[in-house]
Amino acid sequence: MPQNAPMQAHPPIPGKEQIALLEPFDRLGLDRIHLVSTRTQAEQARDALAATRFWGFDTESKPTFAKGQESEGPHIVQFATLDRAWVFQLHDPGCSALVADLLARPGVAKAGFGLGDDRKRIQARLGVAPEGVLELNTVFRQRGYRKDMGVKAAVAVLFNRRFIKSKKAATSNWASPRLTEAQLVYAANDAYAAAHVFQALGLAD
Repeated sequence: MPQNAPMQAHPPIPGKEQIALLEPFDRLGLDRIHLVSTRTQAEQARDALAATRFWGFDTESKPTFAKGQESEGPHIVQFATLDRAWVFQLHDPGCSALVADLLARPGVAKAGFGLGDDRKRIQARLGVAPEGVLELNTVFRQRGYRKDMGVKAAVAVLFNRRFIKSKKAATSNWASPRLTEAQLVYAANDAYAAAHVFQALGLAD
C-alpha cells in the first residue's frame, strides 16, 4: 500500500463484555474432527488436505510451570479446512515425519494466530522450517487495526460471533497419549476458525 493511501475504515474491535453477548461461533463437532496418531492415518489426512490450498493451523504444547523450564512441544499439530480438522499427535515417528512434510509443503498457506513461538518449536522438534505460515494478526495490523487480534476478536469482528475457548483445555496435558474430547474440540476449532478468518479476509482468492 502506498504511504499516502487513505486508511480503510474497519469495524471497531468489541470488548469482552460485548463479545460475551454475541451468539456462539458454529464450531466443529467430533464428527468432523479426525485424530491422527499413526502414519497410515497421517497419509489419509495428507491426501484430504492436499485438495485445498490453505489450511487453518495451530500447535499445542504441554504447559510448563517451573521457572526456566523449556517446553518440549509441540505435542500436537492441527490443520483445518473450511469443513474439517485433523489433530496430529507426534508420538509416532511415521506420523511426525508426515507432519513435517505437510509443514514444509510449499504453495499452501498455513494461517493462524499467535504463531510466534510455533516456528522455533517446530524447527526444534521436527527439524523442519515451516513454509507459508501466515500470522493473521499481522494481516489485521496491515489493514489498520492497532490492537493485537486473536481468534476471539477476529471472529467477533468478521462474523459477529463469540468464539468459545476452554481455559481448562488450553492448560491441559497435550503430551498425553489419550486426548480428551474437550482437547480435540479445542485444538481442532482453533485451526478451523483460522481457516474461516483467512477466507473472510479475502486471502483465499
